[in-house]
Amino acid sequence: TEAGKTVYQIDWKSPDLVFFSNATETRGWQATLDRYRKRYQGEGKQMGTLDFPLLDFTGLGPEAVLARGRWRLRMPDGKELTGMTSVVFRKLREGWRIVHDHSTSQ
Repeated sequence: TEAGKTVYQIDWKSPDLVFFSNATETRGWQATLDRYRKRYQGEGKQMGTLDFPLLDFTGLGPEAVLARGRWRLRMPDGKELTGMTSVVFRKLREGWRIVHDHSTSQ
């Protein structure tokens, strides 16, 4: 999927969404989206293709799942970024949504 188009459609559109990336904590869906756009979109920046070559899921109950594994972002210029992630999904009224994302890069 194209990074940003799908990921932010499944994030919980709530001020209670939490995103940790390396040493940065971002709270809230809009702040998380703004951070992403500032970092990966705009003049001189390009979007990449995000995939998860290693990913496993652990049920935390009937309405919560932990996904953890490796993410990979392939840029149009051939550069590849990678790291680890752990994401908590909750089953909400609007469907399964990411409520917490902790990602690190190498």
